[in-house]
Amino acid sequence: MVRVIVDGTPVDVAPGSSALQACEAAGKEIPRFCYHERLSVAGNCRMCLVEVERAPKPVASCGFPVNEGMKIFTDTETVRKARRAVMEFLLINHPLDCPICDQGGECDLQDQAYGYGSGISRYHEEKRAVTDKNLGPLVKTVMTRCIQCTRCVRFSAEVAGTPELGGISRGENLEITTYVEKALTSELSGNLIDICPVGALTSKPSAFQARPWELRKTDAIDVMDAVGTNIQIQARGGEVKRIVPRVNDEVNEEWLSDKGRFSVDGLKRRRLDRPWVRVHGKLHPASWQDAFVAIAKRLEGVQGSRIGAIVGDLCDAESIMALRDLMWSLGSLNLDCRQDGAKYDLSDRARYTFASGIVGIDEADAILVVGANPRLDAPVLNARIRKRYLSLGRGGLPIGVIGTLTSDPTWAYEDLGSNPVSVNGLLSGNIEFVEKLKAARKPVIIVGQEALTREDSAAILKACRALAESVGALTDDWNGLNILHTAASRVAALDLGFVPRKGGRSLRGMLSSGVDVLWLLGADEFSVNAISPETFVIYQGHHGDAGAARADVILPGSAYTEKSGTWVNTEGRIQRSFQAVFPPGEAKEDWKIIRAASEVLGAKLPYDTIETLRERLQLGVSSAAGEVADEPGAEAIEAKPLLASSRSYYLTNPISRSSPTMVECAEVYAPGVAVAAE
Repeated sequence: MVRVIVDGTPVDVAPGSSALQACEAAGKEIPRFCYHERLSVAGNCRMCLVEVERAPKPVASCGFPVNEGMKIFTDTETVRKARRAVMEFLLINHPLDCPICDQGGECDLQDQAYGYGSGISRYHEEKRAVTDKNLGPLVKTVMTRCIQCTRCVRFSAEVAGTPELGGISRGENLEITTYVEKALTSELSGNLIDICPVGALTSKPSAFQARPWELRKTDAIDVMDAVGTNIQIQARGGEVKRIVPRVNDEVNEEWLSDKGRFSVDGLKRRRLDRPWVRVHGKLHPASWQDAFVAIAKRLEGVQGSRIGAIVGDLCDAESIMALRDLMWSLGSLNLDCRQDGAKYDLSDRARYTFASGIVGIDEADAILVVGANPRLDAPVLNARIRKRYLSLGRGGLPIGVIGTLTSDPTWAYEDLGSNPVSVNGLLSGNIEFVEKLKAARKPVIIVGQEALTREDSAAILKACRALAESVGALTDDWNGLNILHTAASRVAALDLGFVPRKGGRSLRGMLSSGVDVLWLLGADEFSVNAISPETFVIYQGHHGDAGAARADVILPGSAYTEKSGTWVNTEGRIQRSFQAVFPPGEAKEDWKIIRAASEVLGAKLPYDTIETLRERLQLGVSSAAGEVADEPGAEAIEAKPLLASSRSYYLTNPISRSSPTMVECAEVYAPGVAVAAE
């Protein structure tokens, strides 16, 4: 450690730290615009000036390295004058439009101007004006407000891995723009809004809708993928206005995917707000009691073996637990949470989770990706892979890919073919990349859903495990064999045993006339047309999507923003989300619906409060242990390529499909379509 004296206070910092970091460690707040702790140092704005003993003039603390015994002064008259001068230059060309700027109330320039700005201007020449740029359907630009901090340029190049922004011209004529006129292509582009210190980059879908101080803020978990990104829901009245990320260094750092951020407008469209019952082929509105009675009448005389339930991708652990208990009490073992037909090794929790942990990527020194596309499956996790790739220097992190990547993954890789037979080639030593895995101290193998939804998925997973053992990815202190899930509810459902037990039917078996009554809990991601016409379908969910169209009874549930729930991400991390707004109309929280239905069905569940249900959740995992029904599949890896999903990244669930913003993104970023920005 290096000892530095900051305003007379000694502080120890790591070697190589900057003067700004030393000041922050000493509890001193240093104003800055261009500096960001997760980006490279640019030293553009000069707002972070401090005095250093024996230095001839104030220095930019963000790029000034410390040394033993250095004395730093952060609040001298010289420092204050220097910062005032910098602020005066920054405000010379900045427009006086704070009252109409969406950044107002959370603007760094606004905050610093109160401390270092002047009440008058000495500048009487004409101000500079800059043409706004069209960066696509998500990010709005007012480039006259830009102070050329280049945070957006560095984020695009370093974190997102899509270096599409840059500066042209010099001096006062400098402009931040795209190199070629087209929309931004990153799935993380919304983070540009967060890191912009002024109002140059704001949210286009939510422009002029609300002020930050008008919004009620609630901590929650993003469900658009399985990473478990920590978010903050910002609502006014009964409507969610914005979703922004929260900092969690072990999960998402401070980033959020575009789908998680901008699909917010899908929460108020195509909503189910009252129960419906199908009578003589047509759905009619009904009361809750009528809906429950219709279900009870249909279940009369039906054996448990002829009842089934399927859980969707956006369900919380509480509702999954309640539905599992209801099905068990009705004598049904026909449960499934795998709408995509994926198969997992459920003998141990570490075998169906991201066992190394998301933060474990920061220690990986070789990576093999099998049947996954991290950039689309989990954009925030992909950003961590890129960070590790850059931290080791280009070429320092060998990455091999078996499968089909439909877009640039933002890191260099060796293409090992699209056929999973390549896993056997690595095992036998016929593919040279295996030597890089063996040479690694902490190798990582990431297995995605494209590999797990095939008939030969069990064989692929078995070969991957054998490979992990042979290259040292499975040791006492390191488990590098990871499953990358894409559904937010999947790990919780697997933990709770929402899979067919011995004698039970999987989703495929239930669809092929295997059950007489089928309960869908937010399940919309499989072909509902495959459900037998004779099957009585109960759909419980929050959007009128595919499942609701096929239902005989519709029970309106609540979206993730409208309930307090427990979520388990791809690495098995348990996180809690809180209710931000109330569900619309007569819709209710899902576990309450199931609890109320159980009483009418004569199988009353033993919990009346969320606290009691959560106590049972703790016992639910242990009670889930049991023999899982065997599923037929190929015993050897088949020689056919791993095919990438044909679904658009922006339209993977009922909420995003109901979002006009996500629909527009799907059209703008359709594969093979060149879209001009202006």
